[in-house]
Amino acid sequence: MKRLETAVIAGASGYIGQAVSRHLTDQGVIVRTIGRAGSDASWSDASSLRDVLEGSDLVVNLAGRSVSCRYGKKNADAILTSRIGTTAALGRALSEVRIPPSLWINASTGTIYRDSRDRAMDEHRGEIGSGFSVEVARAWEHEMETSGAPVRTIALRMAIVLGAGGGALNPFINLARLGLGGRMGPGDQVFSWVHVDDVARAVIHLYHHDEISGPVNVAAPEHVSNDAMMASVRRSMGRRRGLPTPSWLLEAGSRIIRTEAELVLKSRWVQPQVLLDSTFEFAHPTLDGALVQIAQHTRRGLLPVALG
Repeated sequence: MKRLETAVIAGASGYIGQAVSRHLTDQGVIVRTIGRAGSDASWSDASSLRDVLEGSDLVVNLAGRSVSCRYGKKNADAILTSRIGTTAALGRALSEVRIPPSLWINASTGTIYRDSRDRAMDEHRGEIGSGFSVEVARAWEHEMETSGAPVRTIALRMAIVLGAGGGALNPFINLARLGLGGRMGPGDQVFSWVHVDDVARAVIHLYHHDEISGPVNVAAPEHVSNDAMMASVRRSMGRRRGLPTPSWLLEAGSRIIRTEAELVLKSRWVQPQVLLDSTFEFAHPTLDGALVQIAQHTRRGLLPVALG
């Protein structure tokens, strides 16, 4: 098995980026970063990008503005440019280094697939959806695919990432603790998810599997409905009941907290077929098990939530 000695992480200050960096460091990997002040390289300095990438084994780009906001023109432009711009900069730098890494993993999203309540969307038979989020994902992946960088590339189509201390779970925990943790909208929309630890583990797994390239779904093999997901959250937080939230109230409430109701109303049924076919073993394959682990590391009271 080839050794993974040096990795470059873009977006290392974000929740997923911190988890991936920490996991790699724990495995003895030297981690260099691209991003804000204090990073090893800056997006605005092409020379520093080339220097940090030179001779590294792996680069993982997780940079991008949060989608938890209203999709007005200003936010929409920031969401798109923060993804396309960083990907384009990496592509240019990777094409210019003397010894490039063997693998470039770029973040993408499982929301690229259509609203699906009839069957799972895998990498081979998944049907691309429509709308702003899908167009962002398509442009994001296209930028990497057409970069011309002389490296193996993987688009990491992540489901909703769960974990203690941040990620997408805090709003659901708060609702459960307030007694509002019932189904959202019709409740039958599929909730595909993945524990943040498995995202980090998947990155290393993909590095060691040279036969894998292109889009890779990163989602737990178990799928649940929104109704079942909220029931699981309530159980993990010791709450027996939760009031449901109808779709019209979600639409109204999303305007108040400046986010989009689509984030919970769209049915995301993402099947990680490439990972399963390559014998990847999930550390957190079931939602109940993942939430028990998360609850053990989650403080009491309401949790901070970033609002757009």
